[in-house]
Amino acid sequence: MKAAPQAQLRLIDLQDLDSSLDRLAHRRRTLPELAEIERLEGRLIELRDAIVAAETEVGDLEREQKKAEQDVDQVRARAERDQKRLDSGQVTSAKDLSGLQTEIESLNRRQSDLEEVVLEIMERTEEAQSRVAALGADRSAAQEELDALVQRRDAAQKDIDEEAGTTSAARTTVAKDVPEDLLGLYEKLRGQFGGVGAAKLFRGACQGCHLALNTVDLNRIRAAAQDEVIRCEECRRVLVRTPESGL
Repeated sequence: MKAAPQAQLRLIDLQDLDSSLDRLAHRRRTLPELAEIERLEGRLIELRDAIVAAETEVGDLEREQKKAEQDVDQVRARAERDQKRLDSGQVTSAKDLSGLQTEIESLNRRQSDLEEVVLEIMERTEEAQSRVAALGADRSAAQEELDALVQRRDAAQKDIDEEAGTTSAARTTVAKDVPEDLLGLYEKLRGQFGGVGAAKLFRGACQGCHLALNTVDLNRIRAAAQDEVIRCEECRRVLVRTPESGL
């Protein structure tokens, strides 16, 4: 393949611009904010599920408390009715009086036990409500942190995109100076060799694979016409000659 020396030098300019674009793309993909955003989004999902579970527990406890309070009211009402019967003097049989008193005592014990149950449920409800409040505060704090990170990410991505836009425009201009066949070869090699399709020959070494060329290869390159497109024997990238090639 033949190409004017100046066109080959422009290939190095193109490679520099493409390498800059690759670095910008890598920076965009690896912004530290991205990992933090992912972590916080996961944390928010965990908090959401925890809040739902805690709120469900509060709802269950409130229903349980309401049922226990109704049981207390029923027992209290029954004990009050029995007490009124006892106080009214309508029950005169000793056996009936004894039975009524025993039932009142049993109802009072039952009421006391149920009231203890209500208090225990109330304590559990308060604890669950406190968990809901604490989880809600954690969620708010995590959301605020996430919002701030998203703003920082967007600002960083905007800066990168602006720089990439300027670099891409410069690349378009430079690419016009490279013959189509050489540009096609360069693009093919870039895809094969990690984004580097062309490299300088600098002081006898390929700057693509960073290996020094042997004497035979250097003599071959010295003898080649200036418009001959040279390939590195080691990495097969386009090797561009410059005044610093050491030839």
